[in-house]
Amino acid sequence: MGILNVTPDSFSDGGSWLDPGRAVAHGLALAAQGADMVDVGGESTRPGARRVPVQEELARVLPVVRGLAREGVLVSIDTMRAEVAEAALDAGARIVNDVSGGRADDRMAKTVARSGLPFVVMHWRGQSRAMDALAGYRDVVADVTAEVERQLDAVVSAGVDPAQVIVDPGLGFAKSRDDDWALLAALDAWHALGRPLLVGPSRKRFLGELLADPATGEPRPARERDDATTATAVLAAARGAWAVRVHEVRSAADAVRVEAAVRAHRPVADRWAPYRGG
Repeated sequence: MGILNVTPDSFSDGGSWLDPGRAVAHGLALAAQGADMVDVGGESTRPGARRVPVQEELARVLPVVRGLAREGVLVSIDTMRAEVAEAALDAGARIVNDVSGGRADDRMAKTVARSGLPFVVMHWRGQSRAMDALAGYRDVVADVTAEVERQLDAVVSAGVDPAQVIVDPGLGFAKSRDDDWALLAALDAWHALGRPLLVGPSRKRFLGELLADPATGEPRPARERDDATTATAVLAAARGAWAVRVHEVRSAADAVRVEAAVRAHRPVADRWAPYRGG
């Protein structure tokens, strides 16, 4: 899943793709580099971000969704608003990616249910402006999976077919650095929910802190975290993720294909296990 932020304030590429023509061209480039789908968002959800008026969000995303859909790109709409989701689906989007998992707008689940299209339900505890204050878990893996399971129950009760749902652990959303690493280390736990798994590690703070300058302690800048993002993409793929959401598509797509090739040949390699000793 290639990321296309049509915003002035996203944490790593804000302002880069505000012009609709440039945004469509970039989306097409992401598809050419190996993105199976392009996720278009018109509202930043970085920590501390403020919400934008609905009409502004619509004005940002709809021309881009239409332009990409006309070119045959599979478009996902990244929004917490049912009104934006519905308009984007009418414009050609075929996936709704809601970082609030339907909690920010009580009309979202019913809108998605009517569409019959895939719905990404991410773990979410509250709006971006206060998300850092909401991090706090007894056992982050158990707590986050349990909270997502409750979100799943809620959207299904609102009419969403369970088969529509994709789950996302919400790396970086109301999570500390250690929380993010713990969730990545335990991706296998998500299979118990019985739904496809989307993982969104791209350029996030926990990677920047891991790669901090040893002299100054300053986190590595967001645009210099793509190699680490690719490493997390491979880890996610190896643990059965349905998709990874990334800014830099080519290297991640190549790495995931390598992992898939190794996995495809694993039964052949396993035949030699009795002869290895040790």
